Amino acid sequence: MTKRKKVAVIGGGVSGLAAAKAFDEKGHRVCGFERSHDFGGVWELSRSYPGVQTQSPKDLYCYTDHPMPNDYPEWPKGAQVHAYLHSYAEKHNLARLFQLNTSVKTMNRRADGEAGWTLTLQAGSHKWTEDFDFVSVCTGQFSEKNIITHPGQDDFIARGGSVMHSSEYTNPAICVGKDVVILGGSKSATDIAVNAAQNGARSVRMVYLENVWRVPYFIGGINFKRLLYIRAQEQQFNGWGKNAIVRVITAAFKPLVWANFRGLEALLKFQLKLKKHNMVPKKPIEQEISCSVPIVTPNLIACLDNGSIKPVLGTFESYTNEGLKLSNGETVPCDIAILAVGWKLGVPYLPQEYQEKLIEDDKQYRVYRLAVNPDLPEMGFVGFNSSFCTVLSAEMIANWLVRYADGQLKNQPTTDDMNKNIDMMLNWKRNERPAAQIYGGLCSAPFHFRHFDELLADMGATKSKRDNPLAEQFSYPNAAAYGTYLASTPQYQAS
Repeated sequence: MTKRKKVAVIGGGVSGLAAAKAFDEKGHRVCGFERSHDFGGVWELSRSYPGVQTQSPKDLYCYTDHPMPNDYPEWPKGAQVHAYLHSYAEKHNLARLFQLNTSVKTMNRRADGEAGWTLTLQAGSHKWTEDFDFVSVCTGQFSEKNIITHPGQDDFIARGGSVMHSSEYTNPAICVGKDVVILGGSKSATDIAVNAAQNGARSVRMVYLENVWRVPYFIGGINFKRLLYIRAQEQQFNGWGKNAIVRVITAAFKPLVWANFRGLEALLKFQLKLKKHNMVPKKPIEQEISCSVPIVTPNLIACLDNGSIKPVLGTFESYTNEGLKLSNGETVPCDIAILAVGWKLGVPYLPQEYQEKLIEDDKQYRVYRLAVNPDLPEMGFVGFNSSFCTVLSAEMIANWLVRYADGQLKNQPTTDDMNKNIDMMLNWKRNERPAAQIYGGLCSAPFHFRHFDELLADMGATKSKRDNPLAEQFSYPNAAAYGTYLASTPQYQAS
């Protein structure tokens, strides 16, 4: 019999909602904590910059039992995603499980000798501690802003200049008649650059360290989900744990794989005019594909063509009386500096002694199935398995994690099992696929199918693939189908 647990779910975004539902459905007492005033995480409206939309098509960015509305566009806008998450919470009555405007300050092992953790919580001026049998950390990878400064910044601001994190860019009116310089080359950087250029900025420069491969929503007129989100493409990347037979097959097909990727590169260079704008990456595309590969913002190429956005290879060096000095020696005019430099990954409320068990010296995370660390019992992570289909990934891990916590996995791993697998995966990331080290090694892309296969096998699913082998091999992940795969796992209830 599985004992009912008191479970803390930290975060009320995509991952927190998935975790709350999974633990609640199994009969556990769920206490969710969201530090803001609303659900949504990165999609909460006050955190969204103008024009933000998903990188993934809507049928890849949804829960298994709750498709996005038919009238949503293929790539929904931020407000639509926010509304969708609210509708999911309403469908499953998840609001009753959460306390909003409540932050987790610290997290320590329980002092009463029982298994679990004690959280220090704060809501307004009220601060208290509370014991839990299990903690699900669902703050994902976009929770704490990465704040950086450069020499001369205080004087620049005193003279009337503005410096902000990309998440603080919420009003395009600030750009009218201004010289805008954006640090970073991610999708958020290009989104903001296009938005500023189209909303009256005098000039827009995008400063970034190196060229990376970018993927347009349509590659040669074909929706990229039909080309890059399929098993047949996934199998061409250098995956982990290859046995001798797989290595022989890989070697035999190496010339065809090479030709496939060179053809894709040639198409992207032509379609995106990468040579014209000095934006051709140095690394082969098959070595770079990961969660960090940005989708091309609509109208970006047009803005590059007409000169309203100027790309610059380099970084910020210092603010001066004349403007902003860059690492290439150029000084450019600047009224507004927008830092699209991402987010800090981590669990800041976890004491240092536990952080050291979780994170290696090179910042790679020691996590099994991208969800648990064997030296941190009674806790796990949902949303750390970053991917191109974030919502489905969170739901899959949430269902795996509740079974792990209850000892109900068909393949329940021992501590030794987990450490061996973690060491194997870390060696693969460091020595065979360096791109897999992005985001602390917590990115499952481009290996979505394989990641899901492992989770379903652990859970004892009797079905994990579509009946049509061609559809399974050459079509993208189907969220509703994964709902049926989850339903084929052994069911139980805590009591």
